[in-house]
Amino acid sequence: MIDLFLIIILTICVITDVKRRMIYNKVIYPAMLFTFIYQFATAGWEGLSHSFIGFLIGFGLLLIPYFMGGMGAGDVKLLALIGAMKGGAFIFHAFLYTAIIGGVIAIAIILFRKGMLKSILYYFTSLRHGVRLPGGISRGSLTATYPYGVAIAAGAVAALLFQGWNFL
Repeated sequence: MIDLFLIIILTICVITDVKRRMIYNKVIYPAMLFTFIYQFATAGWEGLSHSFIGFLIGFGLLLIPYFMGGMGAGDVKLLALIGAMKGGAFIFHAFLYTAIIGGVIAIAIILFRKGMLKSILYYFTSLRHGVRLPGGISRGSLTATYPYGVAIAAGAVAALLFQGWNFL
């Protein structure tokens, strides 16, 4: 049940993050409250403490990047929510998958931004023929942002799948 609820929350957060670049508190906070109540109702104090530890780990993993301006508060709260739902061990796996998927998305954005791939190909082709053309990655493409909630959701789904969850 909690896995299905997680998928629903992730879907909502991805849609709002892609459309409006926001992960809304009105989605995160009620889901957090439901999660803590559900964990307490199904597993008592042990379930609640397991959930709270997962929350703290998820929150802590993205706190430094948030303070450095690398991501929004909604991303931090979403990872904390995932930790609360699934626990500390799960959130570590989800975070690793999130980092890998986020890196792949960032590289794709850099390469496909306004002809960047074309200019990189021209640059390396010219080097191969002994001509050095000015080129490389522009500063603007390195400061491009994207909705990281997509990577967080994909990392959580990957962790669900690799732990043996079958949604079909």
